[in-house]
Parts: sequence; C-alpha cells; structure tokens
Amino acid sequence: MSEESLGKKLKEELFNEKKCGWEDVNSKEKEEIFKFSDEYIYFLNNAKTERECVSFAKKMLDENGFKNICDCQNLNKGDKVYYINRDKAIYMAIIGEENLENGLNIIGSHIDSPRLDLKPNPLYEDTGFAYLKTHYYGGIKKYQWTTIPLAIHGVIVKTNGEKITVNIGESNEDPIFTITDLLPHLAQEQMEKKLKEGIAGEDLNLLIGSIPYNDKEVSDKVKLNILAILNEKYGIKEADLLSSELEIVPSFKANSLGFDRSMVAGYGQDDRVCAYTSIRALLEVNNPKKTVVCIFSDKEEIGSMGNTGMESQVFDNFIAELLNKTGENKPNLLNKVFCNSRMLSSDVDAGFDPIYAHVSDRNNAGYLGHGIGFCKYTGARGKSGASDASAEFVAEVRKVVEDAKIPYQITELGKVDVGGGGTIAYILADKGVDVIDCGVPVLSMHAPYEVTSKFDVYCAYKTYRAFWNN
Repeated sequence: MSEESLGKKLKEELFNEKKCGWEDVNSKEKEEIFKFSDEYIYFLNNAKTERECVSFAKKMLDENGFKNICDCQNLNKGDKVYYINRDKAIYMAIIGEENLENGLNIIGSHIDSPRLDLKPNPLYEDTGFAYLKTHYYGGIKKYQWTTIPLAIHGVIVKTNGEKITVNIGESNEDPIFTITDLLPHLAQEQMEKKLKEGIAGEDLNLLIGSIPYNDKEVSDKVKLNILAILNEKYGIKEADLLSSELEIVPSFKANSLGFDRSMVAGYGQDDRVCAYTSIRALLEVNNPKKTVVCIFSDKEEIGSMGNTGMESQVFDNFIAELLNKTGENKPNLLNKVFCNSRMLSSDVDAGFDPIYAHVSDRNNAGYLGHGIGFCKYTGARGKSGASDASAEFVAEVRKVVEDAKIPYQITELGKVDVGGGGTIAYILADKGVDVIDCGVPVLSMHAPYEVTSKFDVYCAYKTYRAFWNN
C-alpha cells in the first residue's frame, strides 16, 4: 500500500468527520423520514400551546394502553401510566423489569414556547380601534411579532367553574389578528434605535376590531361591540378575562420547507420537536429492563419555575407514587432512585447558520442534517449555570447511538462569550441524575417560524427509542 493511500485510510479511521446524513439515506429510508415528518407537522399544527400539547399527548397515550396513575391501585412490570399536572405538564412511565431502586431512564422535554400572553385587563379602545394588551413570554425578538397573522388560544374560567376553550385564527373560516408597525416613510426615528428597542413591549398590542356598536348613547362603542361578540359566542363578560389564560401565537401553518422538502418550518419547534419525537419513541417501548420515564414540562422558557415547571415537586411526587404503587417505597429511596438514574434532557440546540456564522465555532456547532445533537454542557461564558455531563456518561450515550448506527454530533451553543443558554438538565442533575442535553439543531430559534431538518427529527426519534431500549 502506498504512503498516500495509507494516510487516507488512517485519516478515515482517526478523524471525526462531519458529514451530511442525507448522503447515506436510501429511497426507503427517505420515505420513512418524510412520513414521520408529515405526522410531526400535523402535531405542530394542532398543539400550539402547552395545554394543547398535553391534550394531544393524552389522546396518544390513551389509544396505546396507558392509564392515569390516579386510577391505578397497584403497578406491575410492563404497566404504562401517566400523570397530568394542571393540564400544562405531563409525566409518563412504563414500569421496567428491574426495581425502580436501580434507577430510571428518563427523557425530558418542555412544551412551552415563546409567545405573547394577554394581560389580566387586556381589552381597550383607542381612536376607533379595539386592542388586546399583551405581555411577552420567554426570550423573543419583539419586532418579529409585528405584521404577521396571529391566533388566540387558551382557556377562560368563570367563577362558577365553567371552563371555555378558545382557539381563534386557525381554520380558514376564522378571522386572524395582528400587531401593527410603522411604515418606513415615517419610521426614521424608530430605525435609528437599536434593534432590541425598535418595538417596545408595551406596544405589542393586538388589533382585534374597528366596528362600533350601533348605539349613539354609549361610549367605547368598538370595545362594546367586541364584548357583545364575545358574549354571544362564549357567554363571557369583560371581568371573565381576569381568570383566563389566553396566548397569542402565529396562525400560519407548519409545513415542509425547500424545493426538496428536506426541512420543517413551523412555530414552537423549540421544544415540541423533542416532545413529539420522545412520545413517539415511548409508544414503541415494550418490557424495558429499567423503568422508562418521559417528561413534558412547562415554564422552561421563563426559568422552569411554578407548580407546572420542572423546579416544582410534582415530578418527585409522581416518582414517589410509582414507588408506592410498585410496593418498593421506604425512607430515602427517592433520592437513591434519582442518583441511579440516567437522563437525556431533550431540548433543541442552535443550528449553524452560514449567514450568521460569526456567532458559532464551526468545529463545535450543530449542523442541520447531521443527526441528533448532544450538548455536554450549557450555561454562558465560563459555563455559568451549566449542567456538565461526565465523560463516563457521554461515552455511555455515544455507545447507544453508535451501536444503533444513528448519526450524531457533539455541539456547543455558540462561541464562548457570545451568549449561551440552558435547559431543564441542571434541575435533574441537582437530584443526582446523570444528564446530557440531547436534541435537534434549529435555525431561527425563538422566532415565530423555526426551521429543522427532517433528517435530524427522525434521528431524534430513533435516538430516544434506542436509549429507552438499551
């Protein structure tokens, strides 16, 4: 063998080459990827809020033999259960052959996404227009939420306990709503501002109507007309908005992107891409050795606080219930269960965008179409606030995907000192769980329209299934 060919062979053996996964996909695999992605797109279009995600998940679970843990007196090996936390988070489990004391295999994602929420007193009239005042939720670029079609999703709860579900702006028969912006001709002052100051949070007011109520004797005629419409449709008064959770989300549909249809464009892929792929994987787990647990958490975009966020004790209570109903519980066992557990914190990563390459380290960026991304540590600057997986655990998860022949990449979220971010990983790590972030690279993260690769979406599903079946 010549020295040149020896070097080529040695390079193939020793280098960790970055490669587009589509290059090795045959026609049958491509068909599977596209079919799976169509089903994922359907999910995105029917689950735009955390409540809708939980409802969608419950239907899938009920159809596949899962039961509400509250309806189970005892649990045995192979039993499939879930617990819904205030309609905004859900925890799922399949009881394994081994005792829970030996640890759990956990995959956890979040189902809240950046959006606009209505303020407690949202409705007002100004100069012949009716508006709803909003308060943005999570990290958004405020200018991206103007001049796009928007929908209203959520619930209104009356004092008598009646709960009204609202979903306006999704069907072809529905009206849509929008937030206006200045025309360029009059925006010289606005355009001199820094980008983050171009649109003020208090100016993100939703335009909802302009026809006055037909009565010359009353004031605020446009506002009154809107309330009359809402009263006729939902039976509510303005005061009922005080006890509502109404979210403003993009009304445009998720869809395939590109002439080759290789990508998915849609709202809320952070982090519903990981939620959907994990529950699909969960439905294909049978008779696991260790008990498997799937988490859909809320409030991640604002710090995971509150009783539906990952910081709450509700998840711990769910695991304690598993211990109680399998007959294993004893003092301090919950802590031991967590210390023996492994977790994939299934959250998205920033995809490398060649238009904005300056914010990324090319050697450590996540590339669309290169497979599932593992992020060993998160945080910002000097790993501040990071969950940092051990080398031993990284090796374990590498073996899982390599044995299953699933393309993967180890990534970082941007250059050092440029920014950073976090997931729910640190919360489970605080309990003693071995955790690593594991998700899909995304372009335009936190925008009203995010982009993923169908190849990576399918790799996520295969990775989660392999982890649970390992």
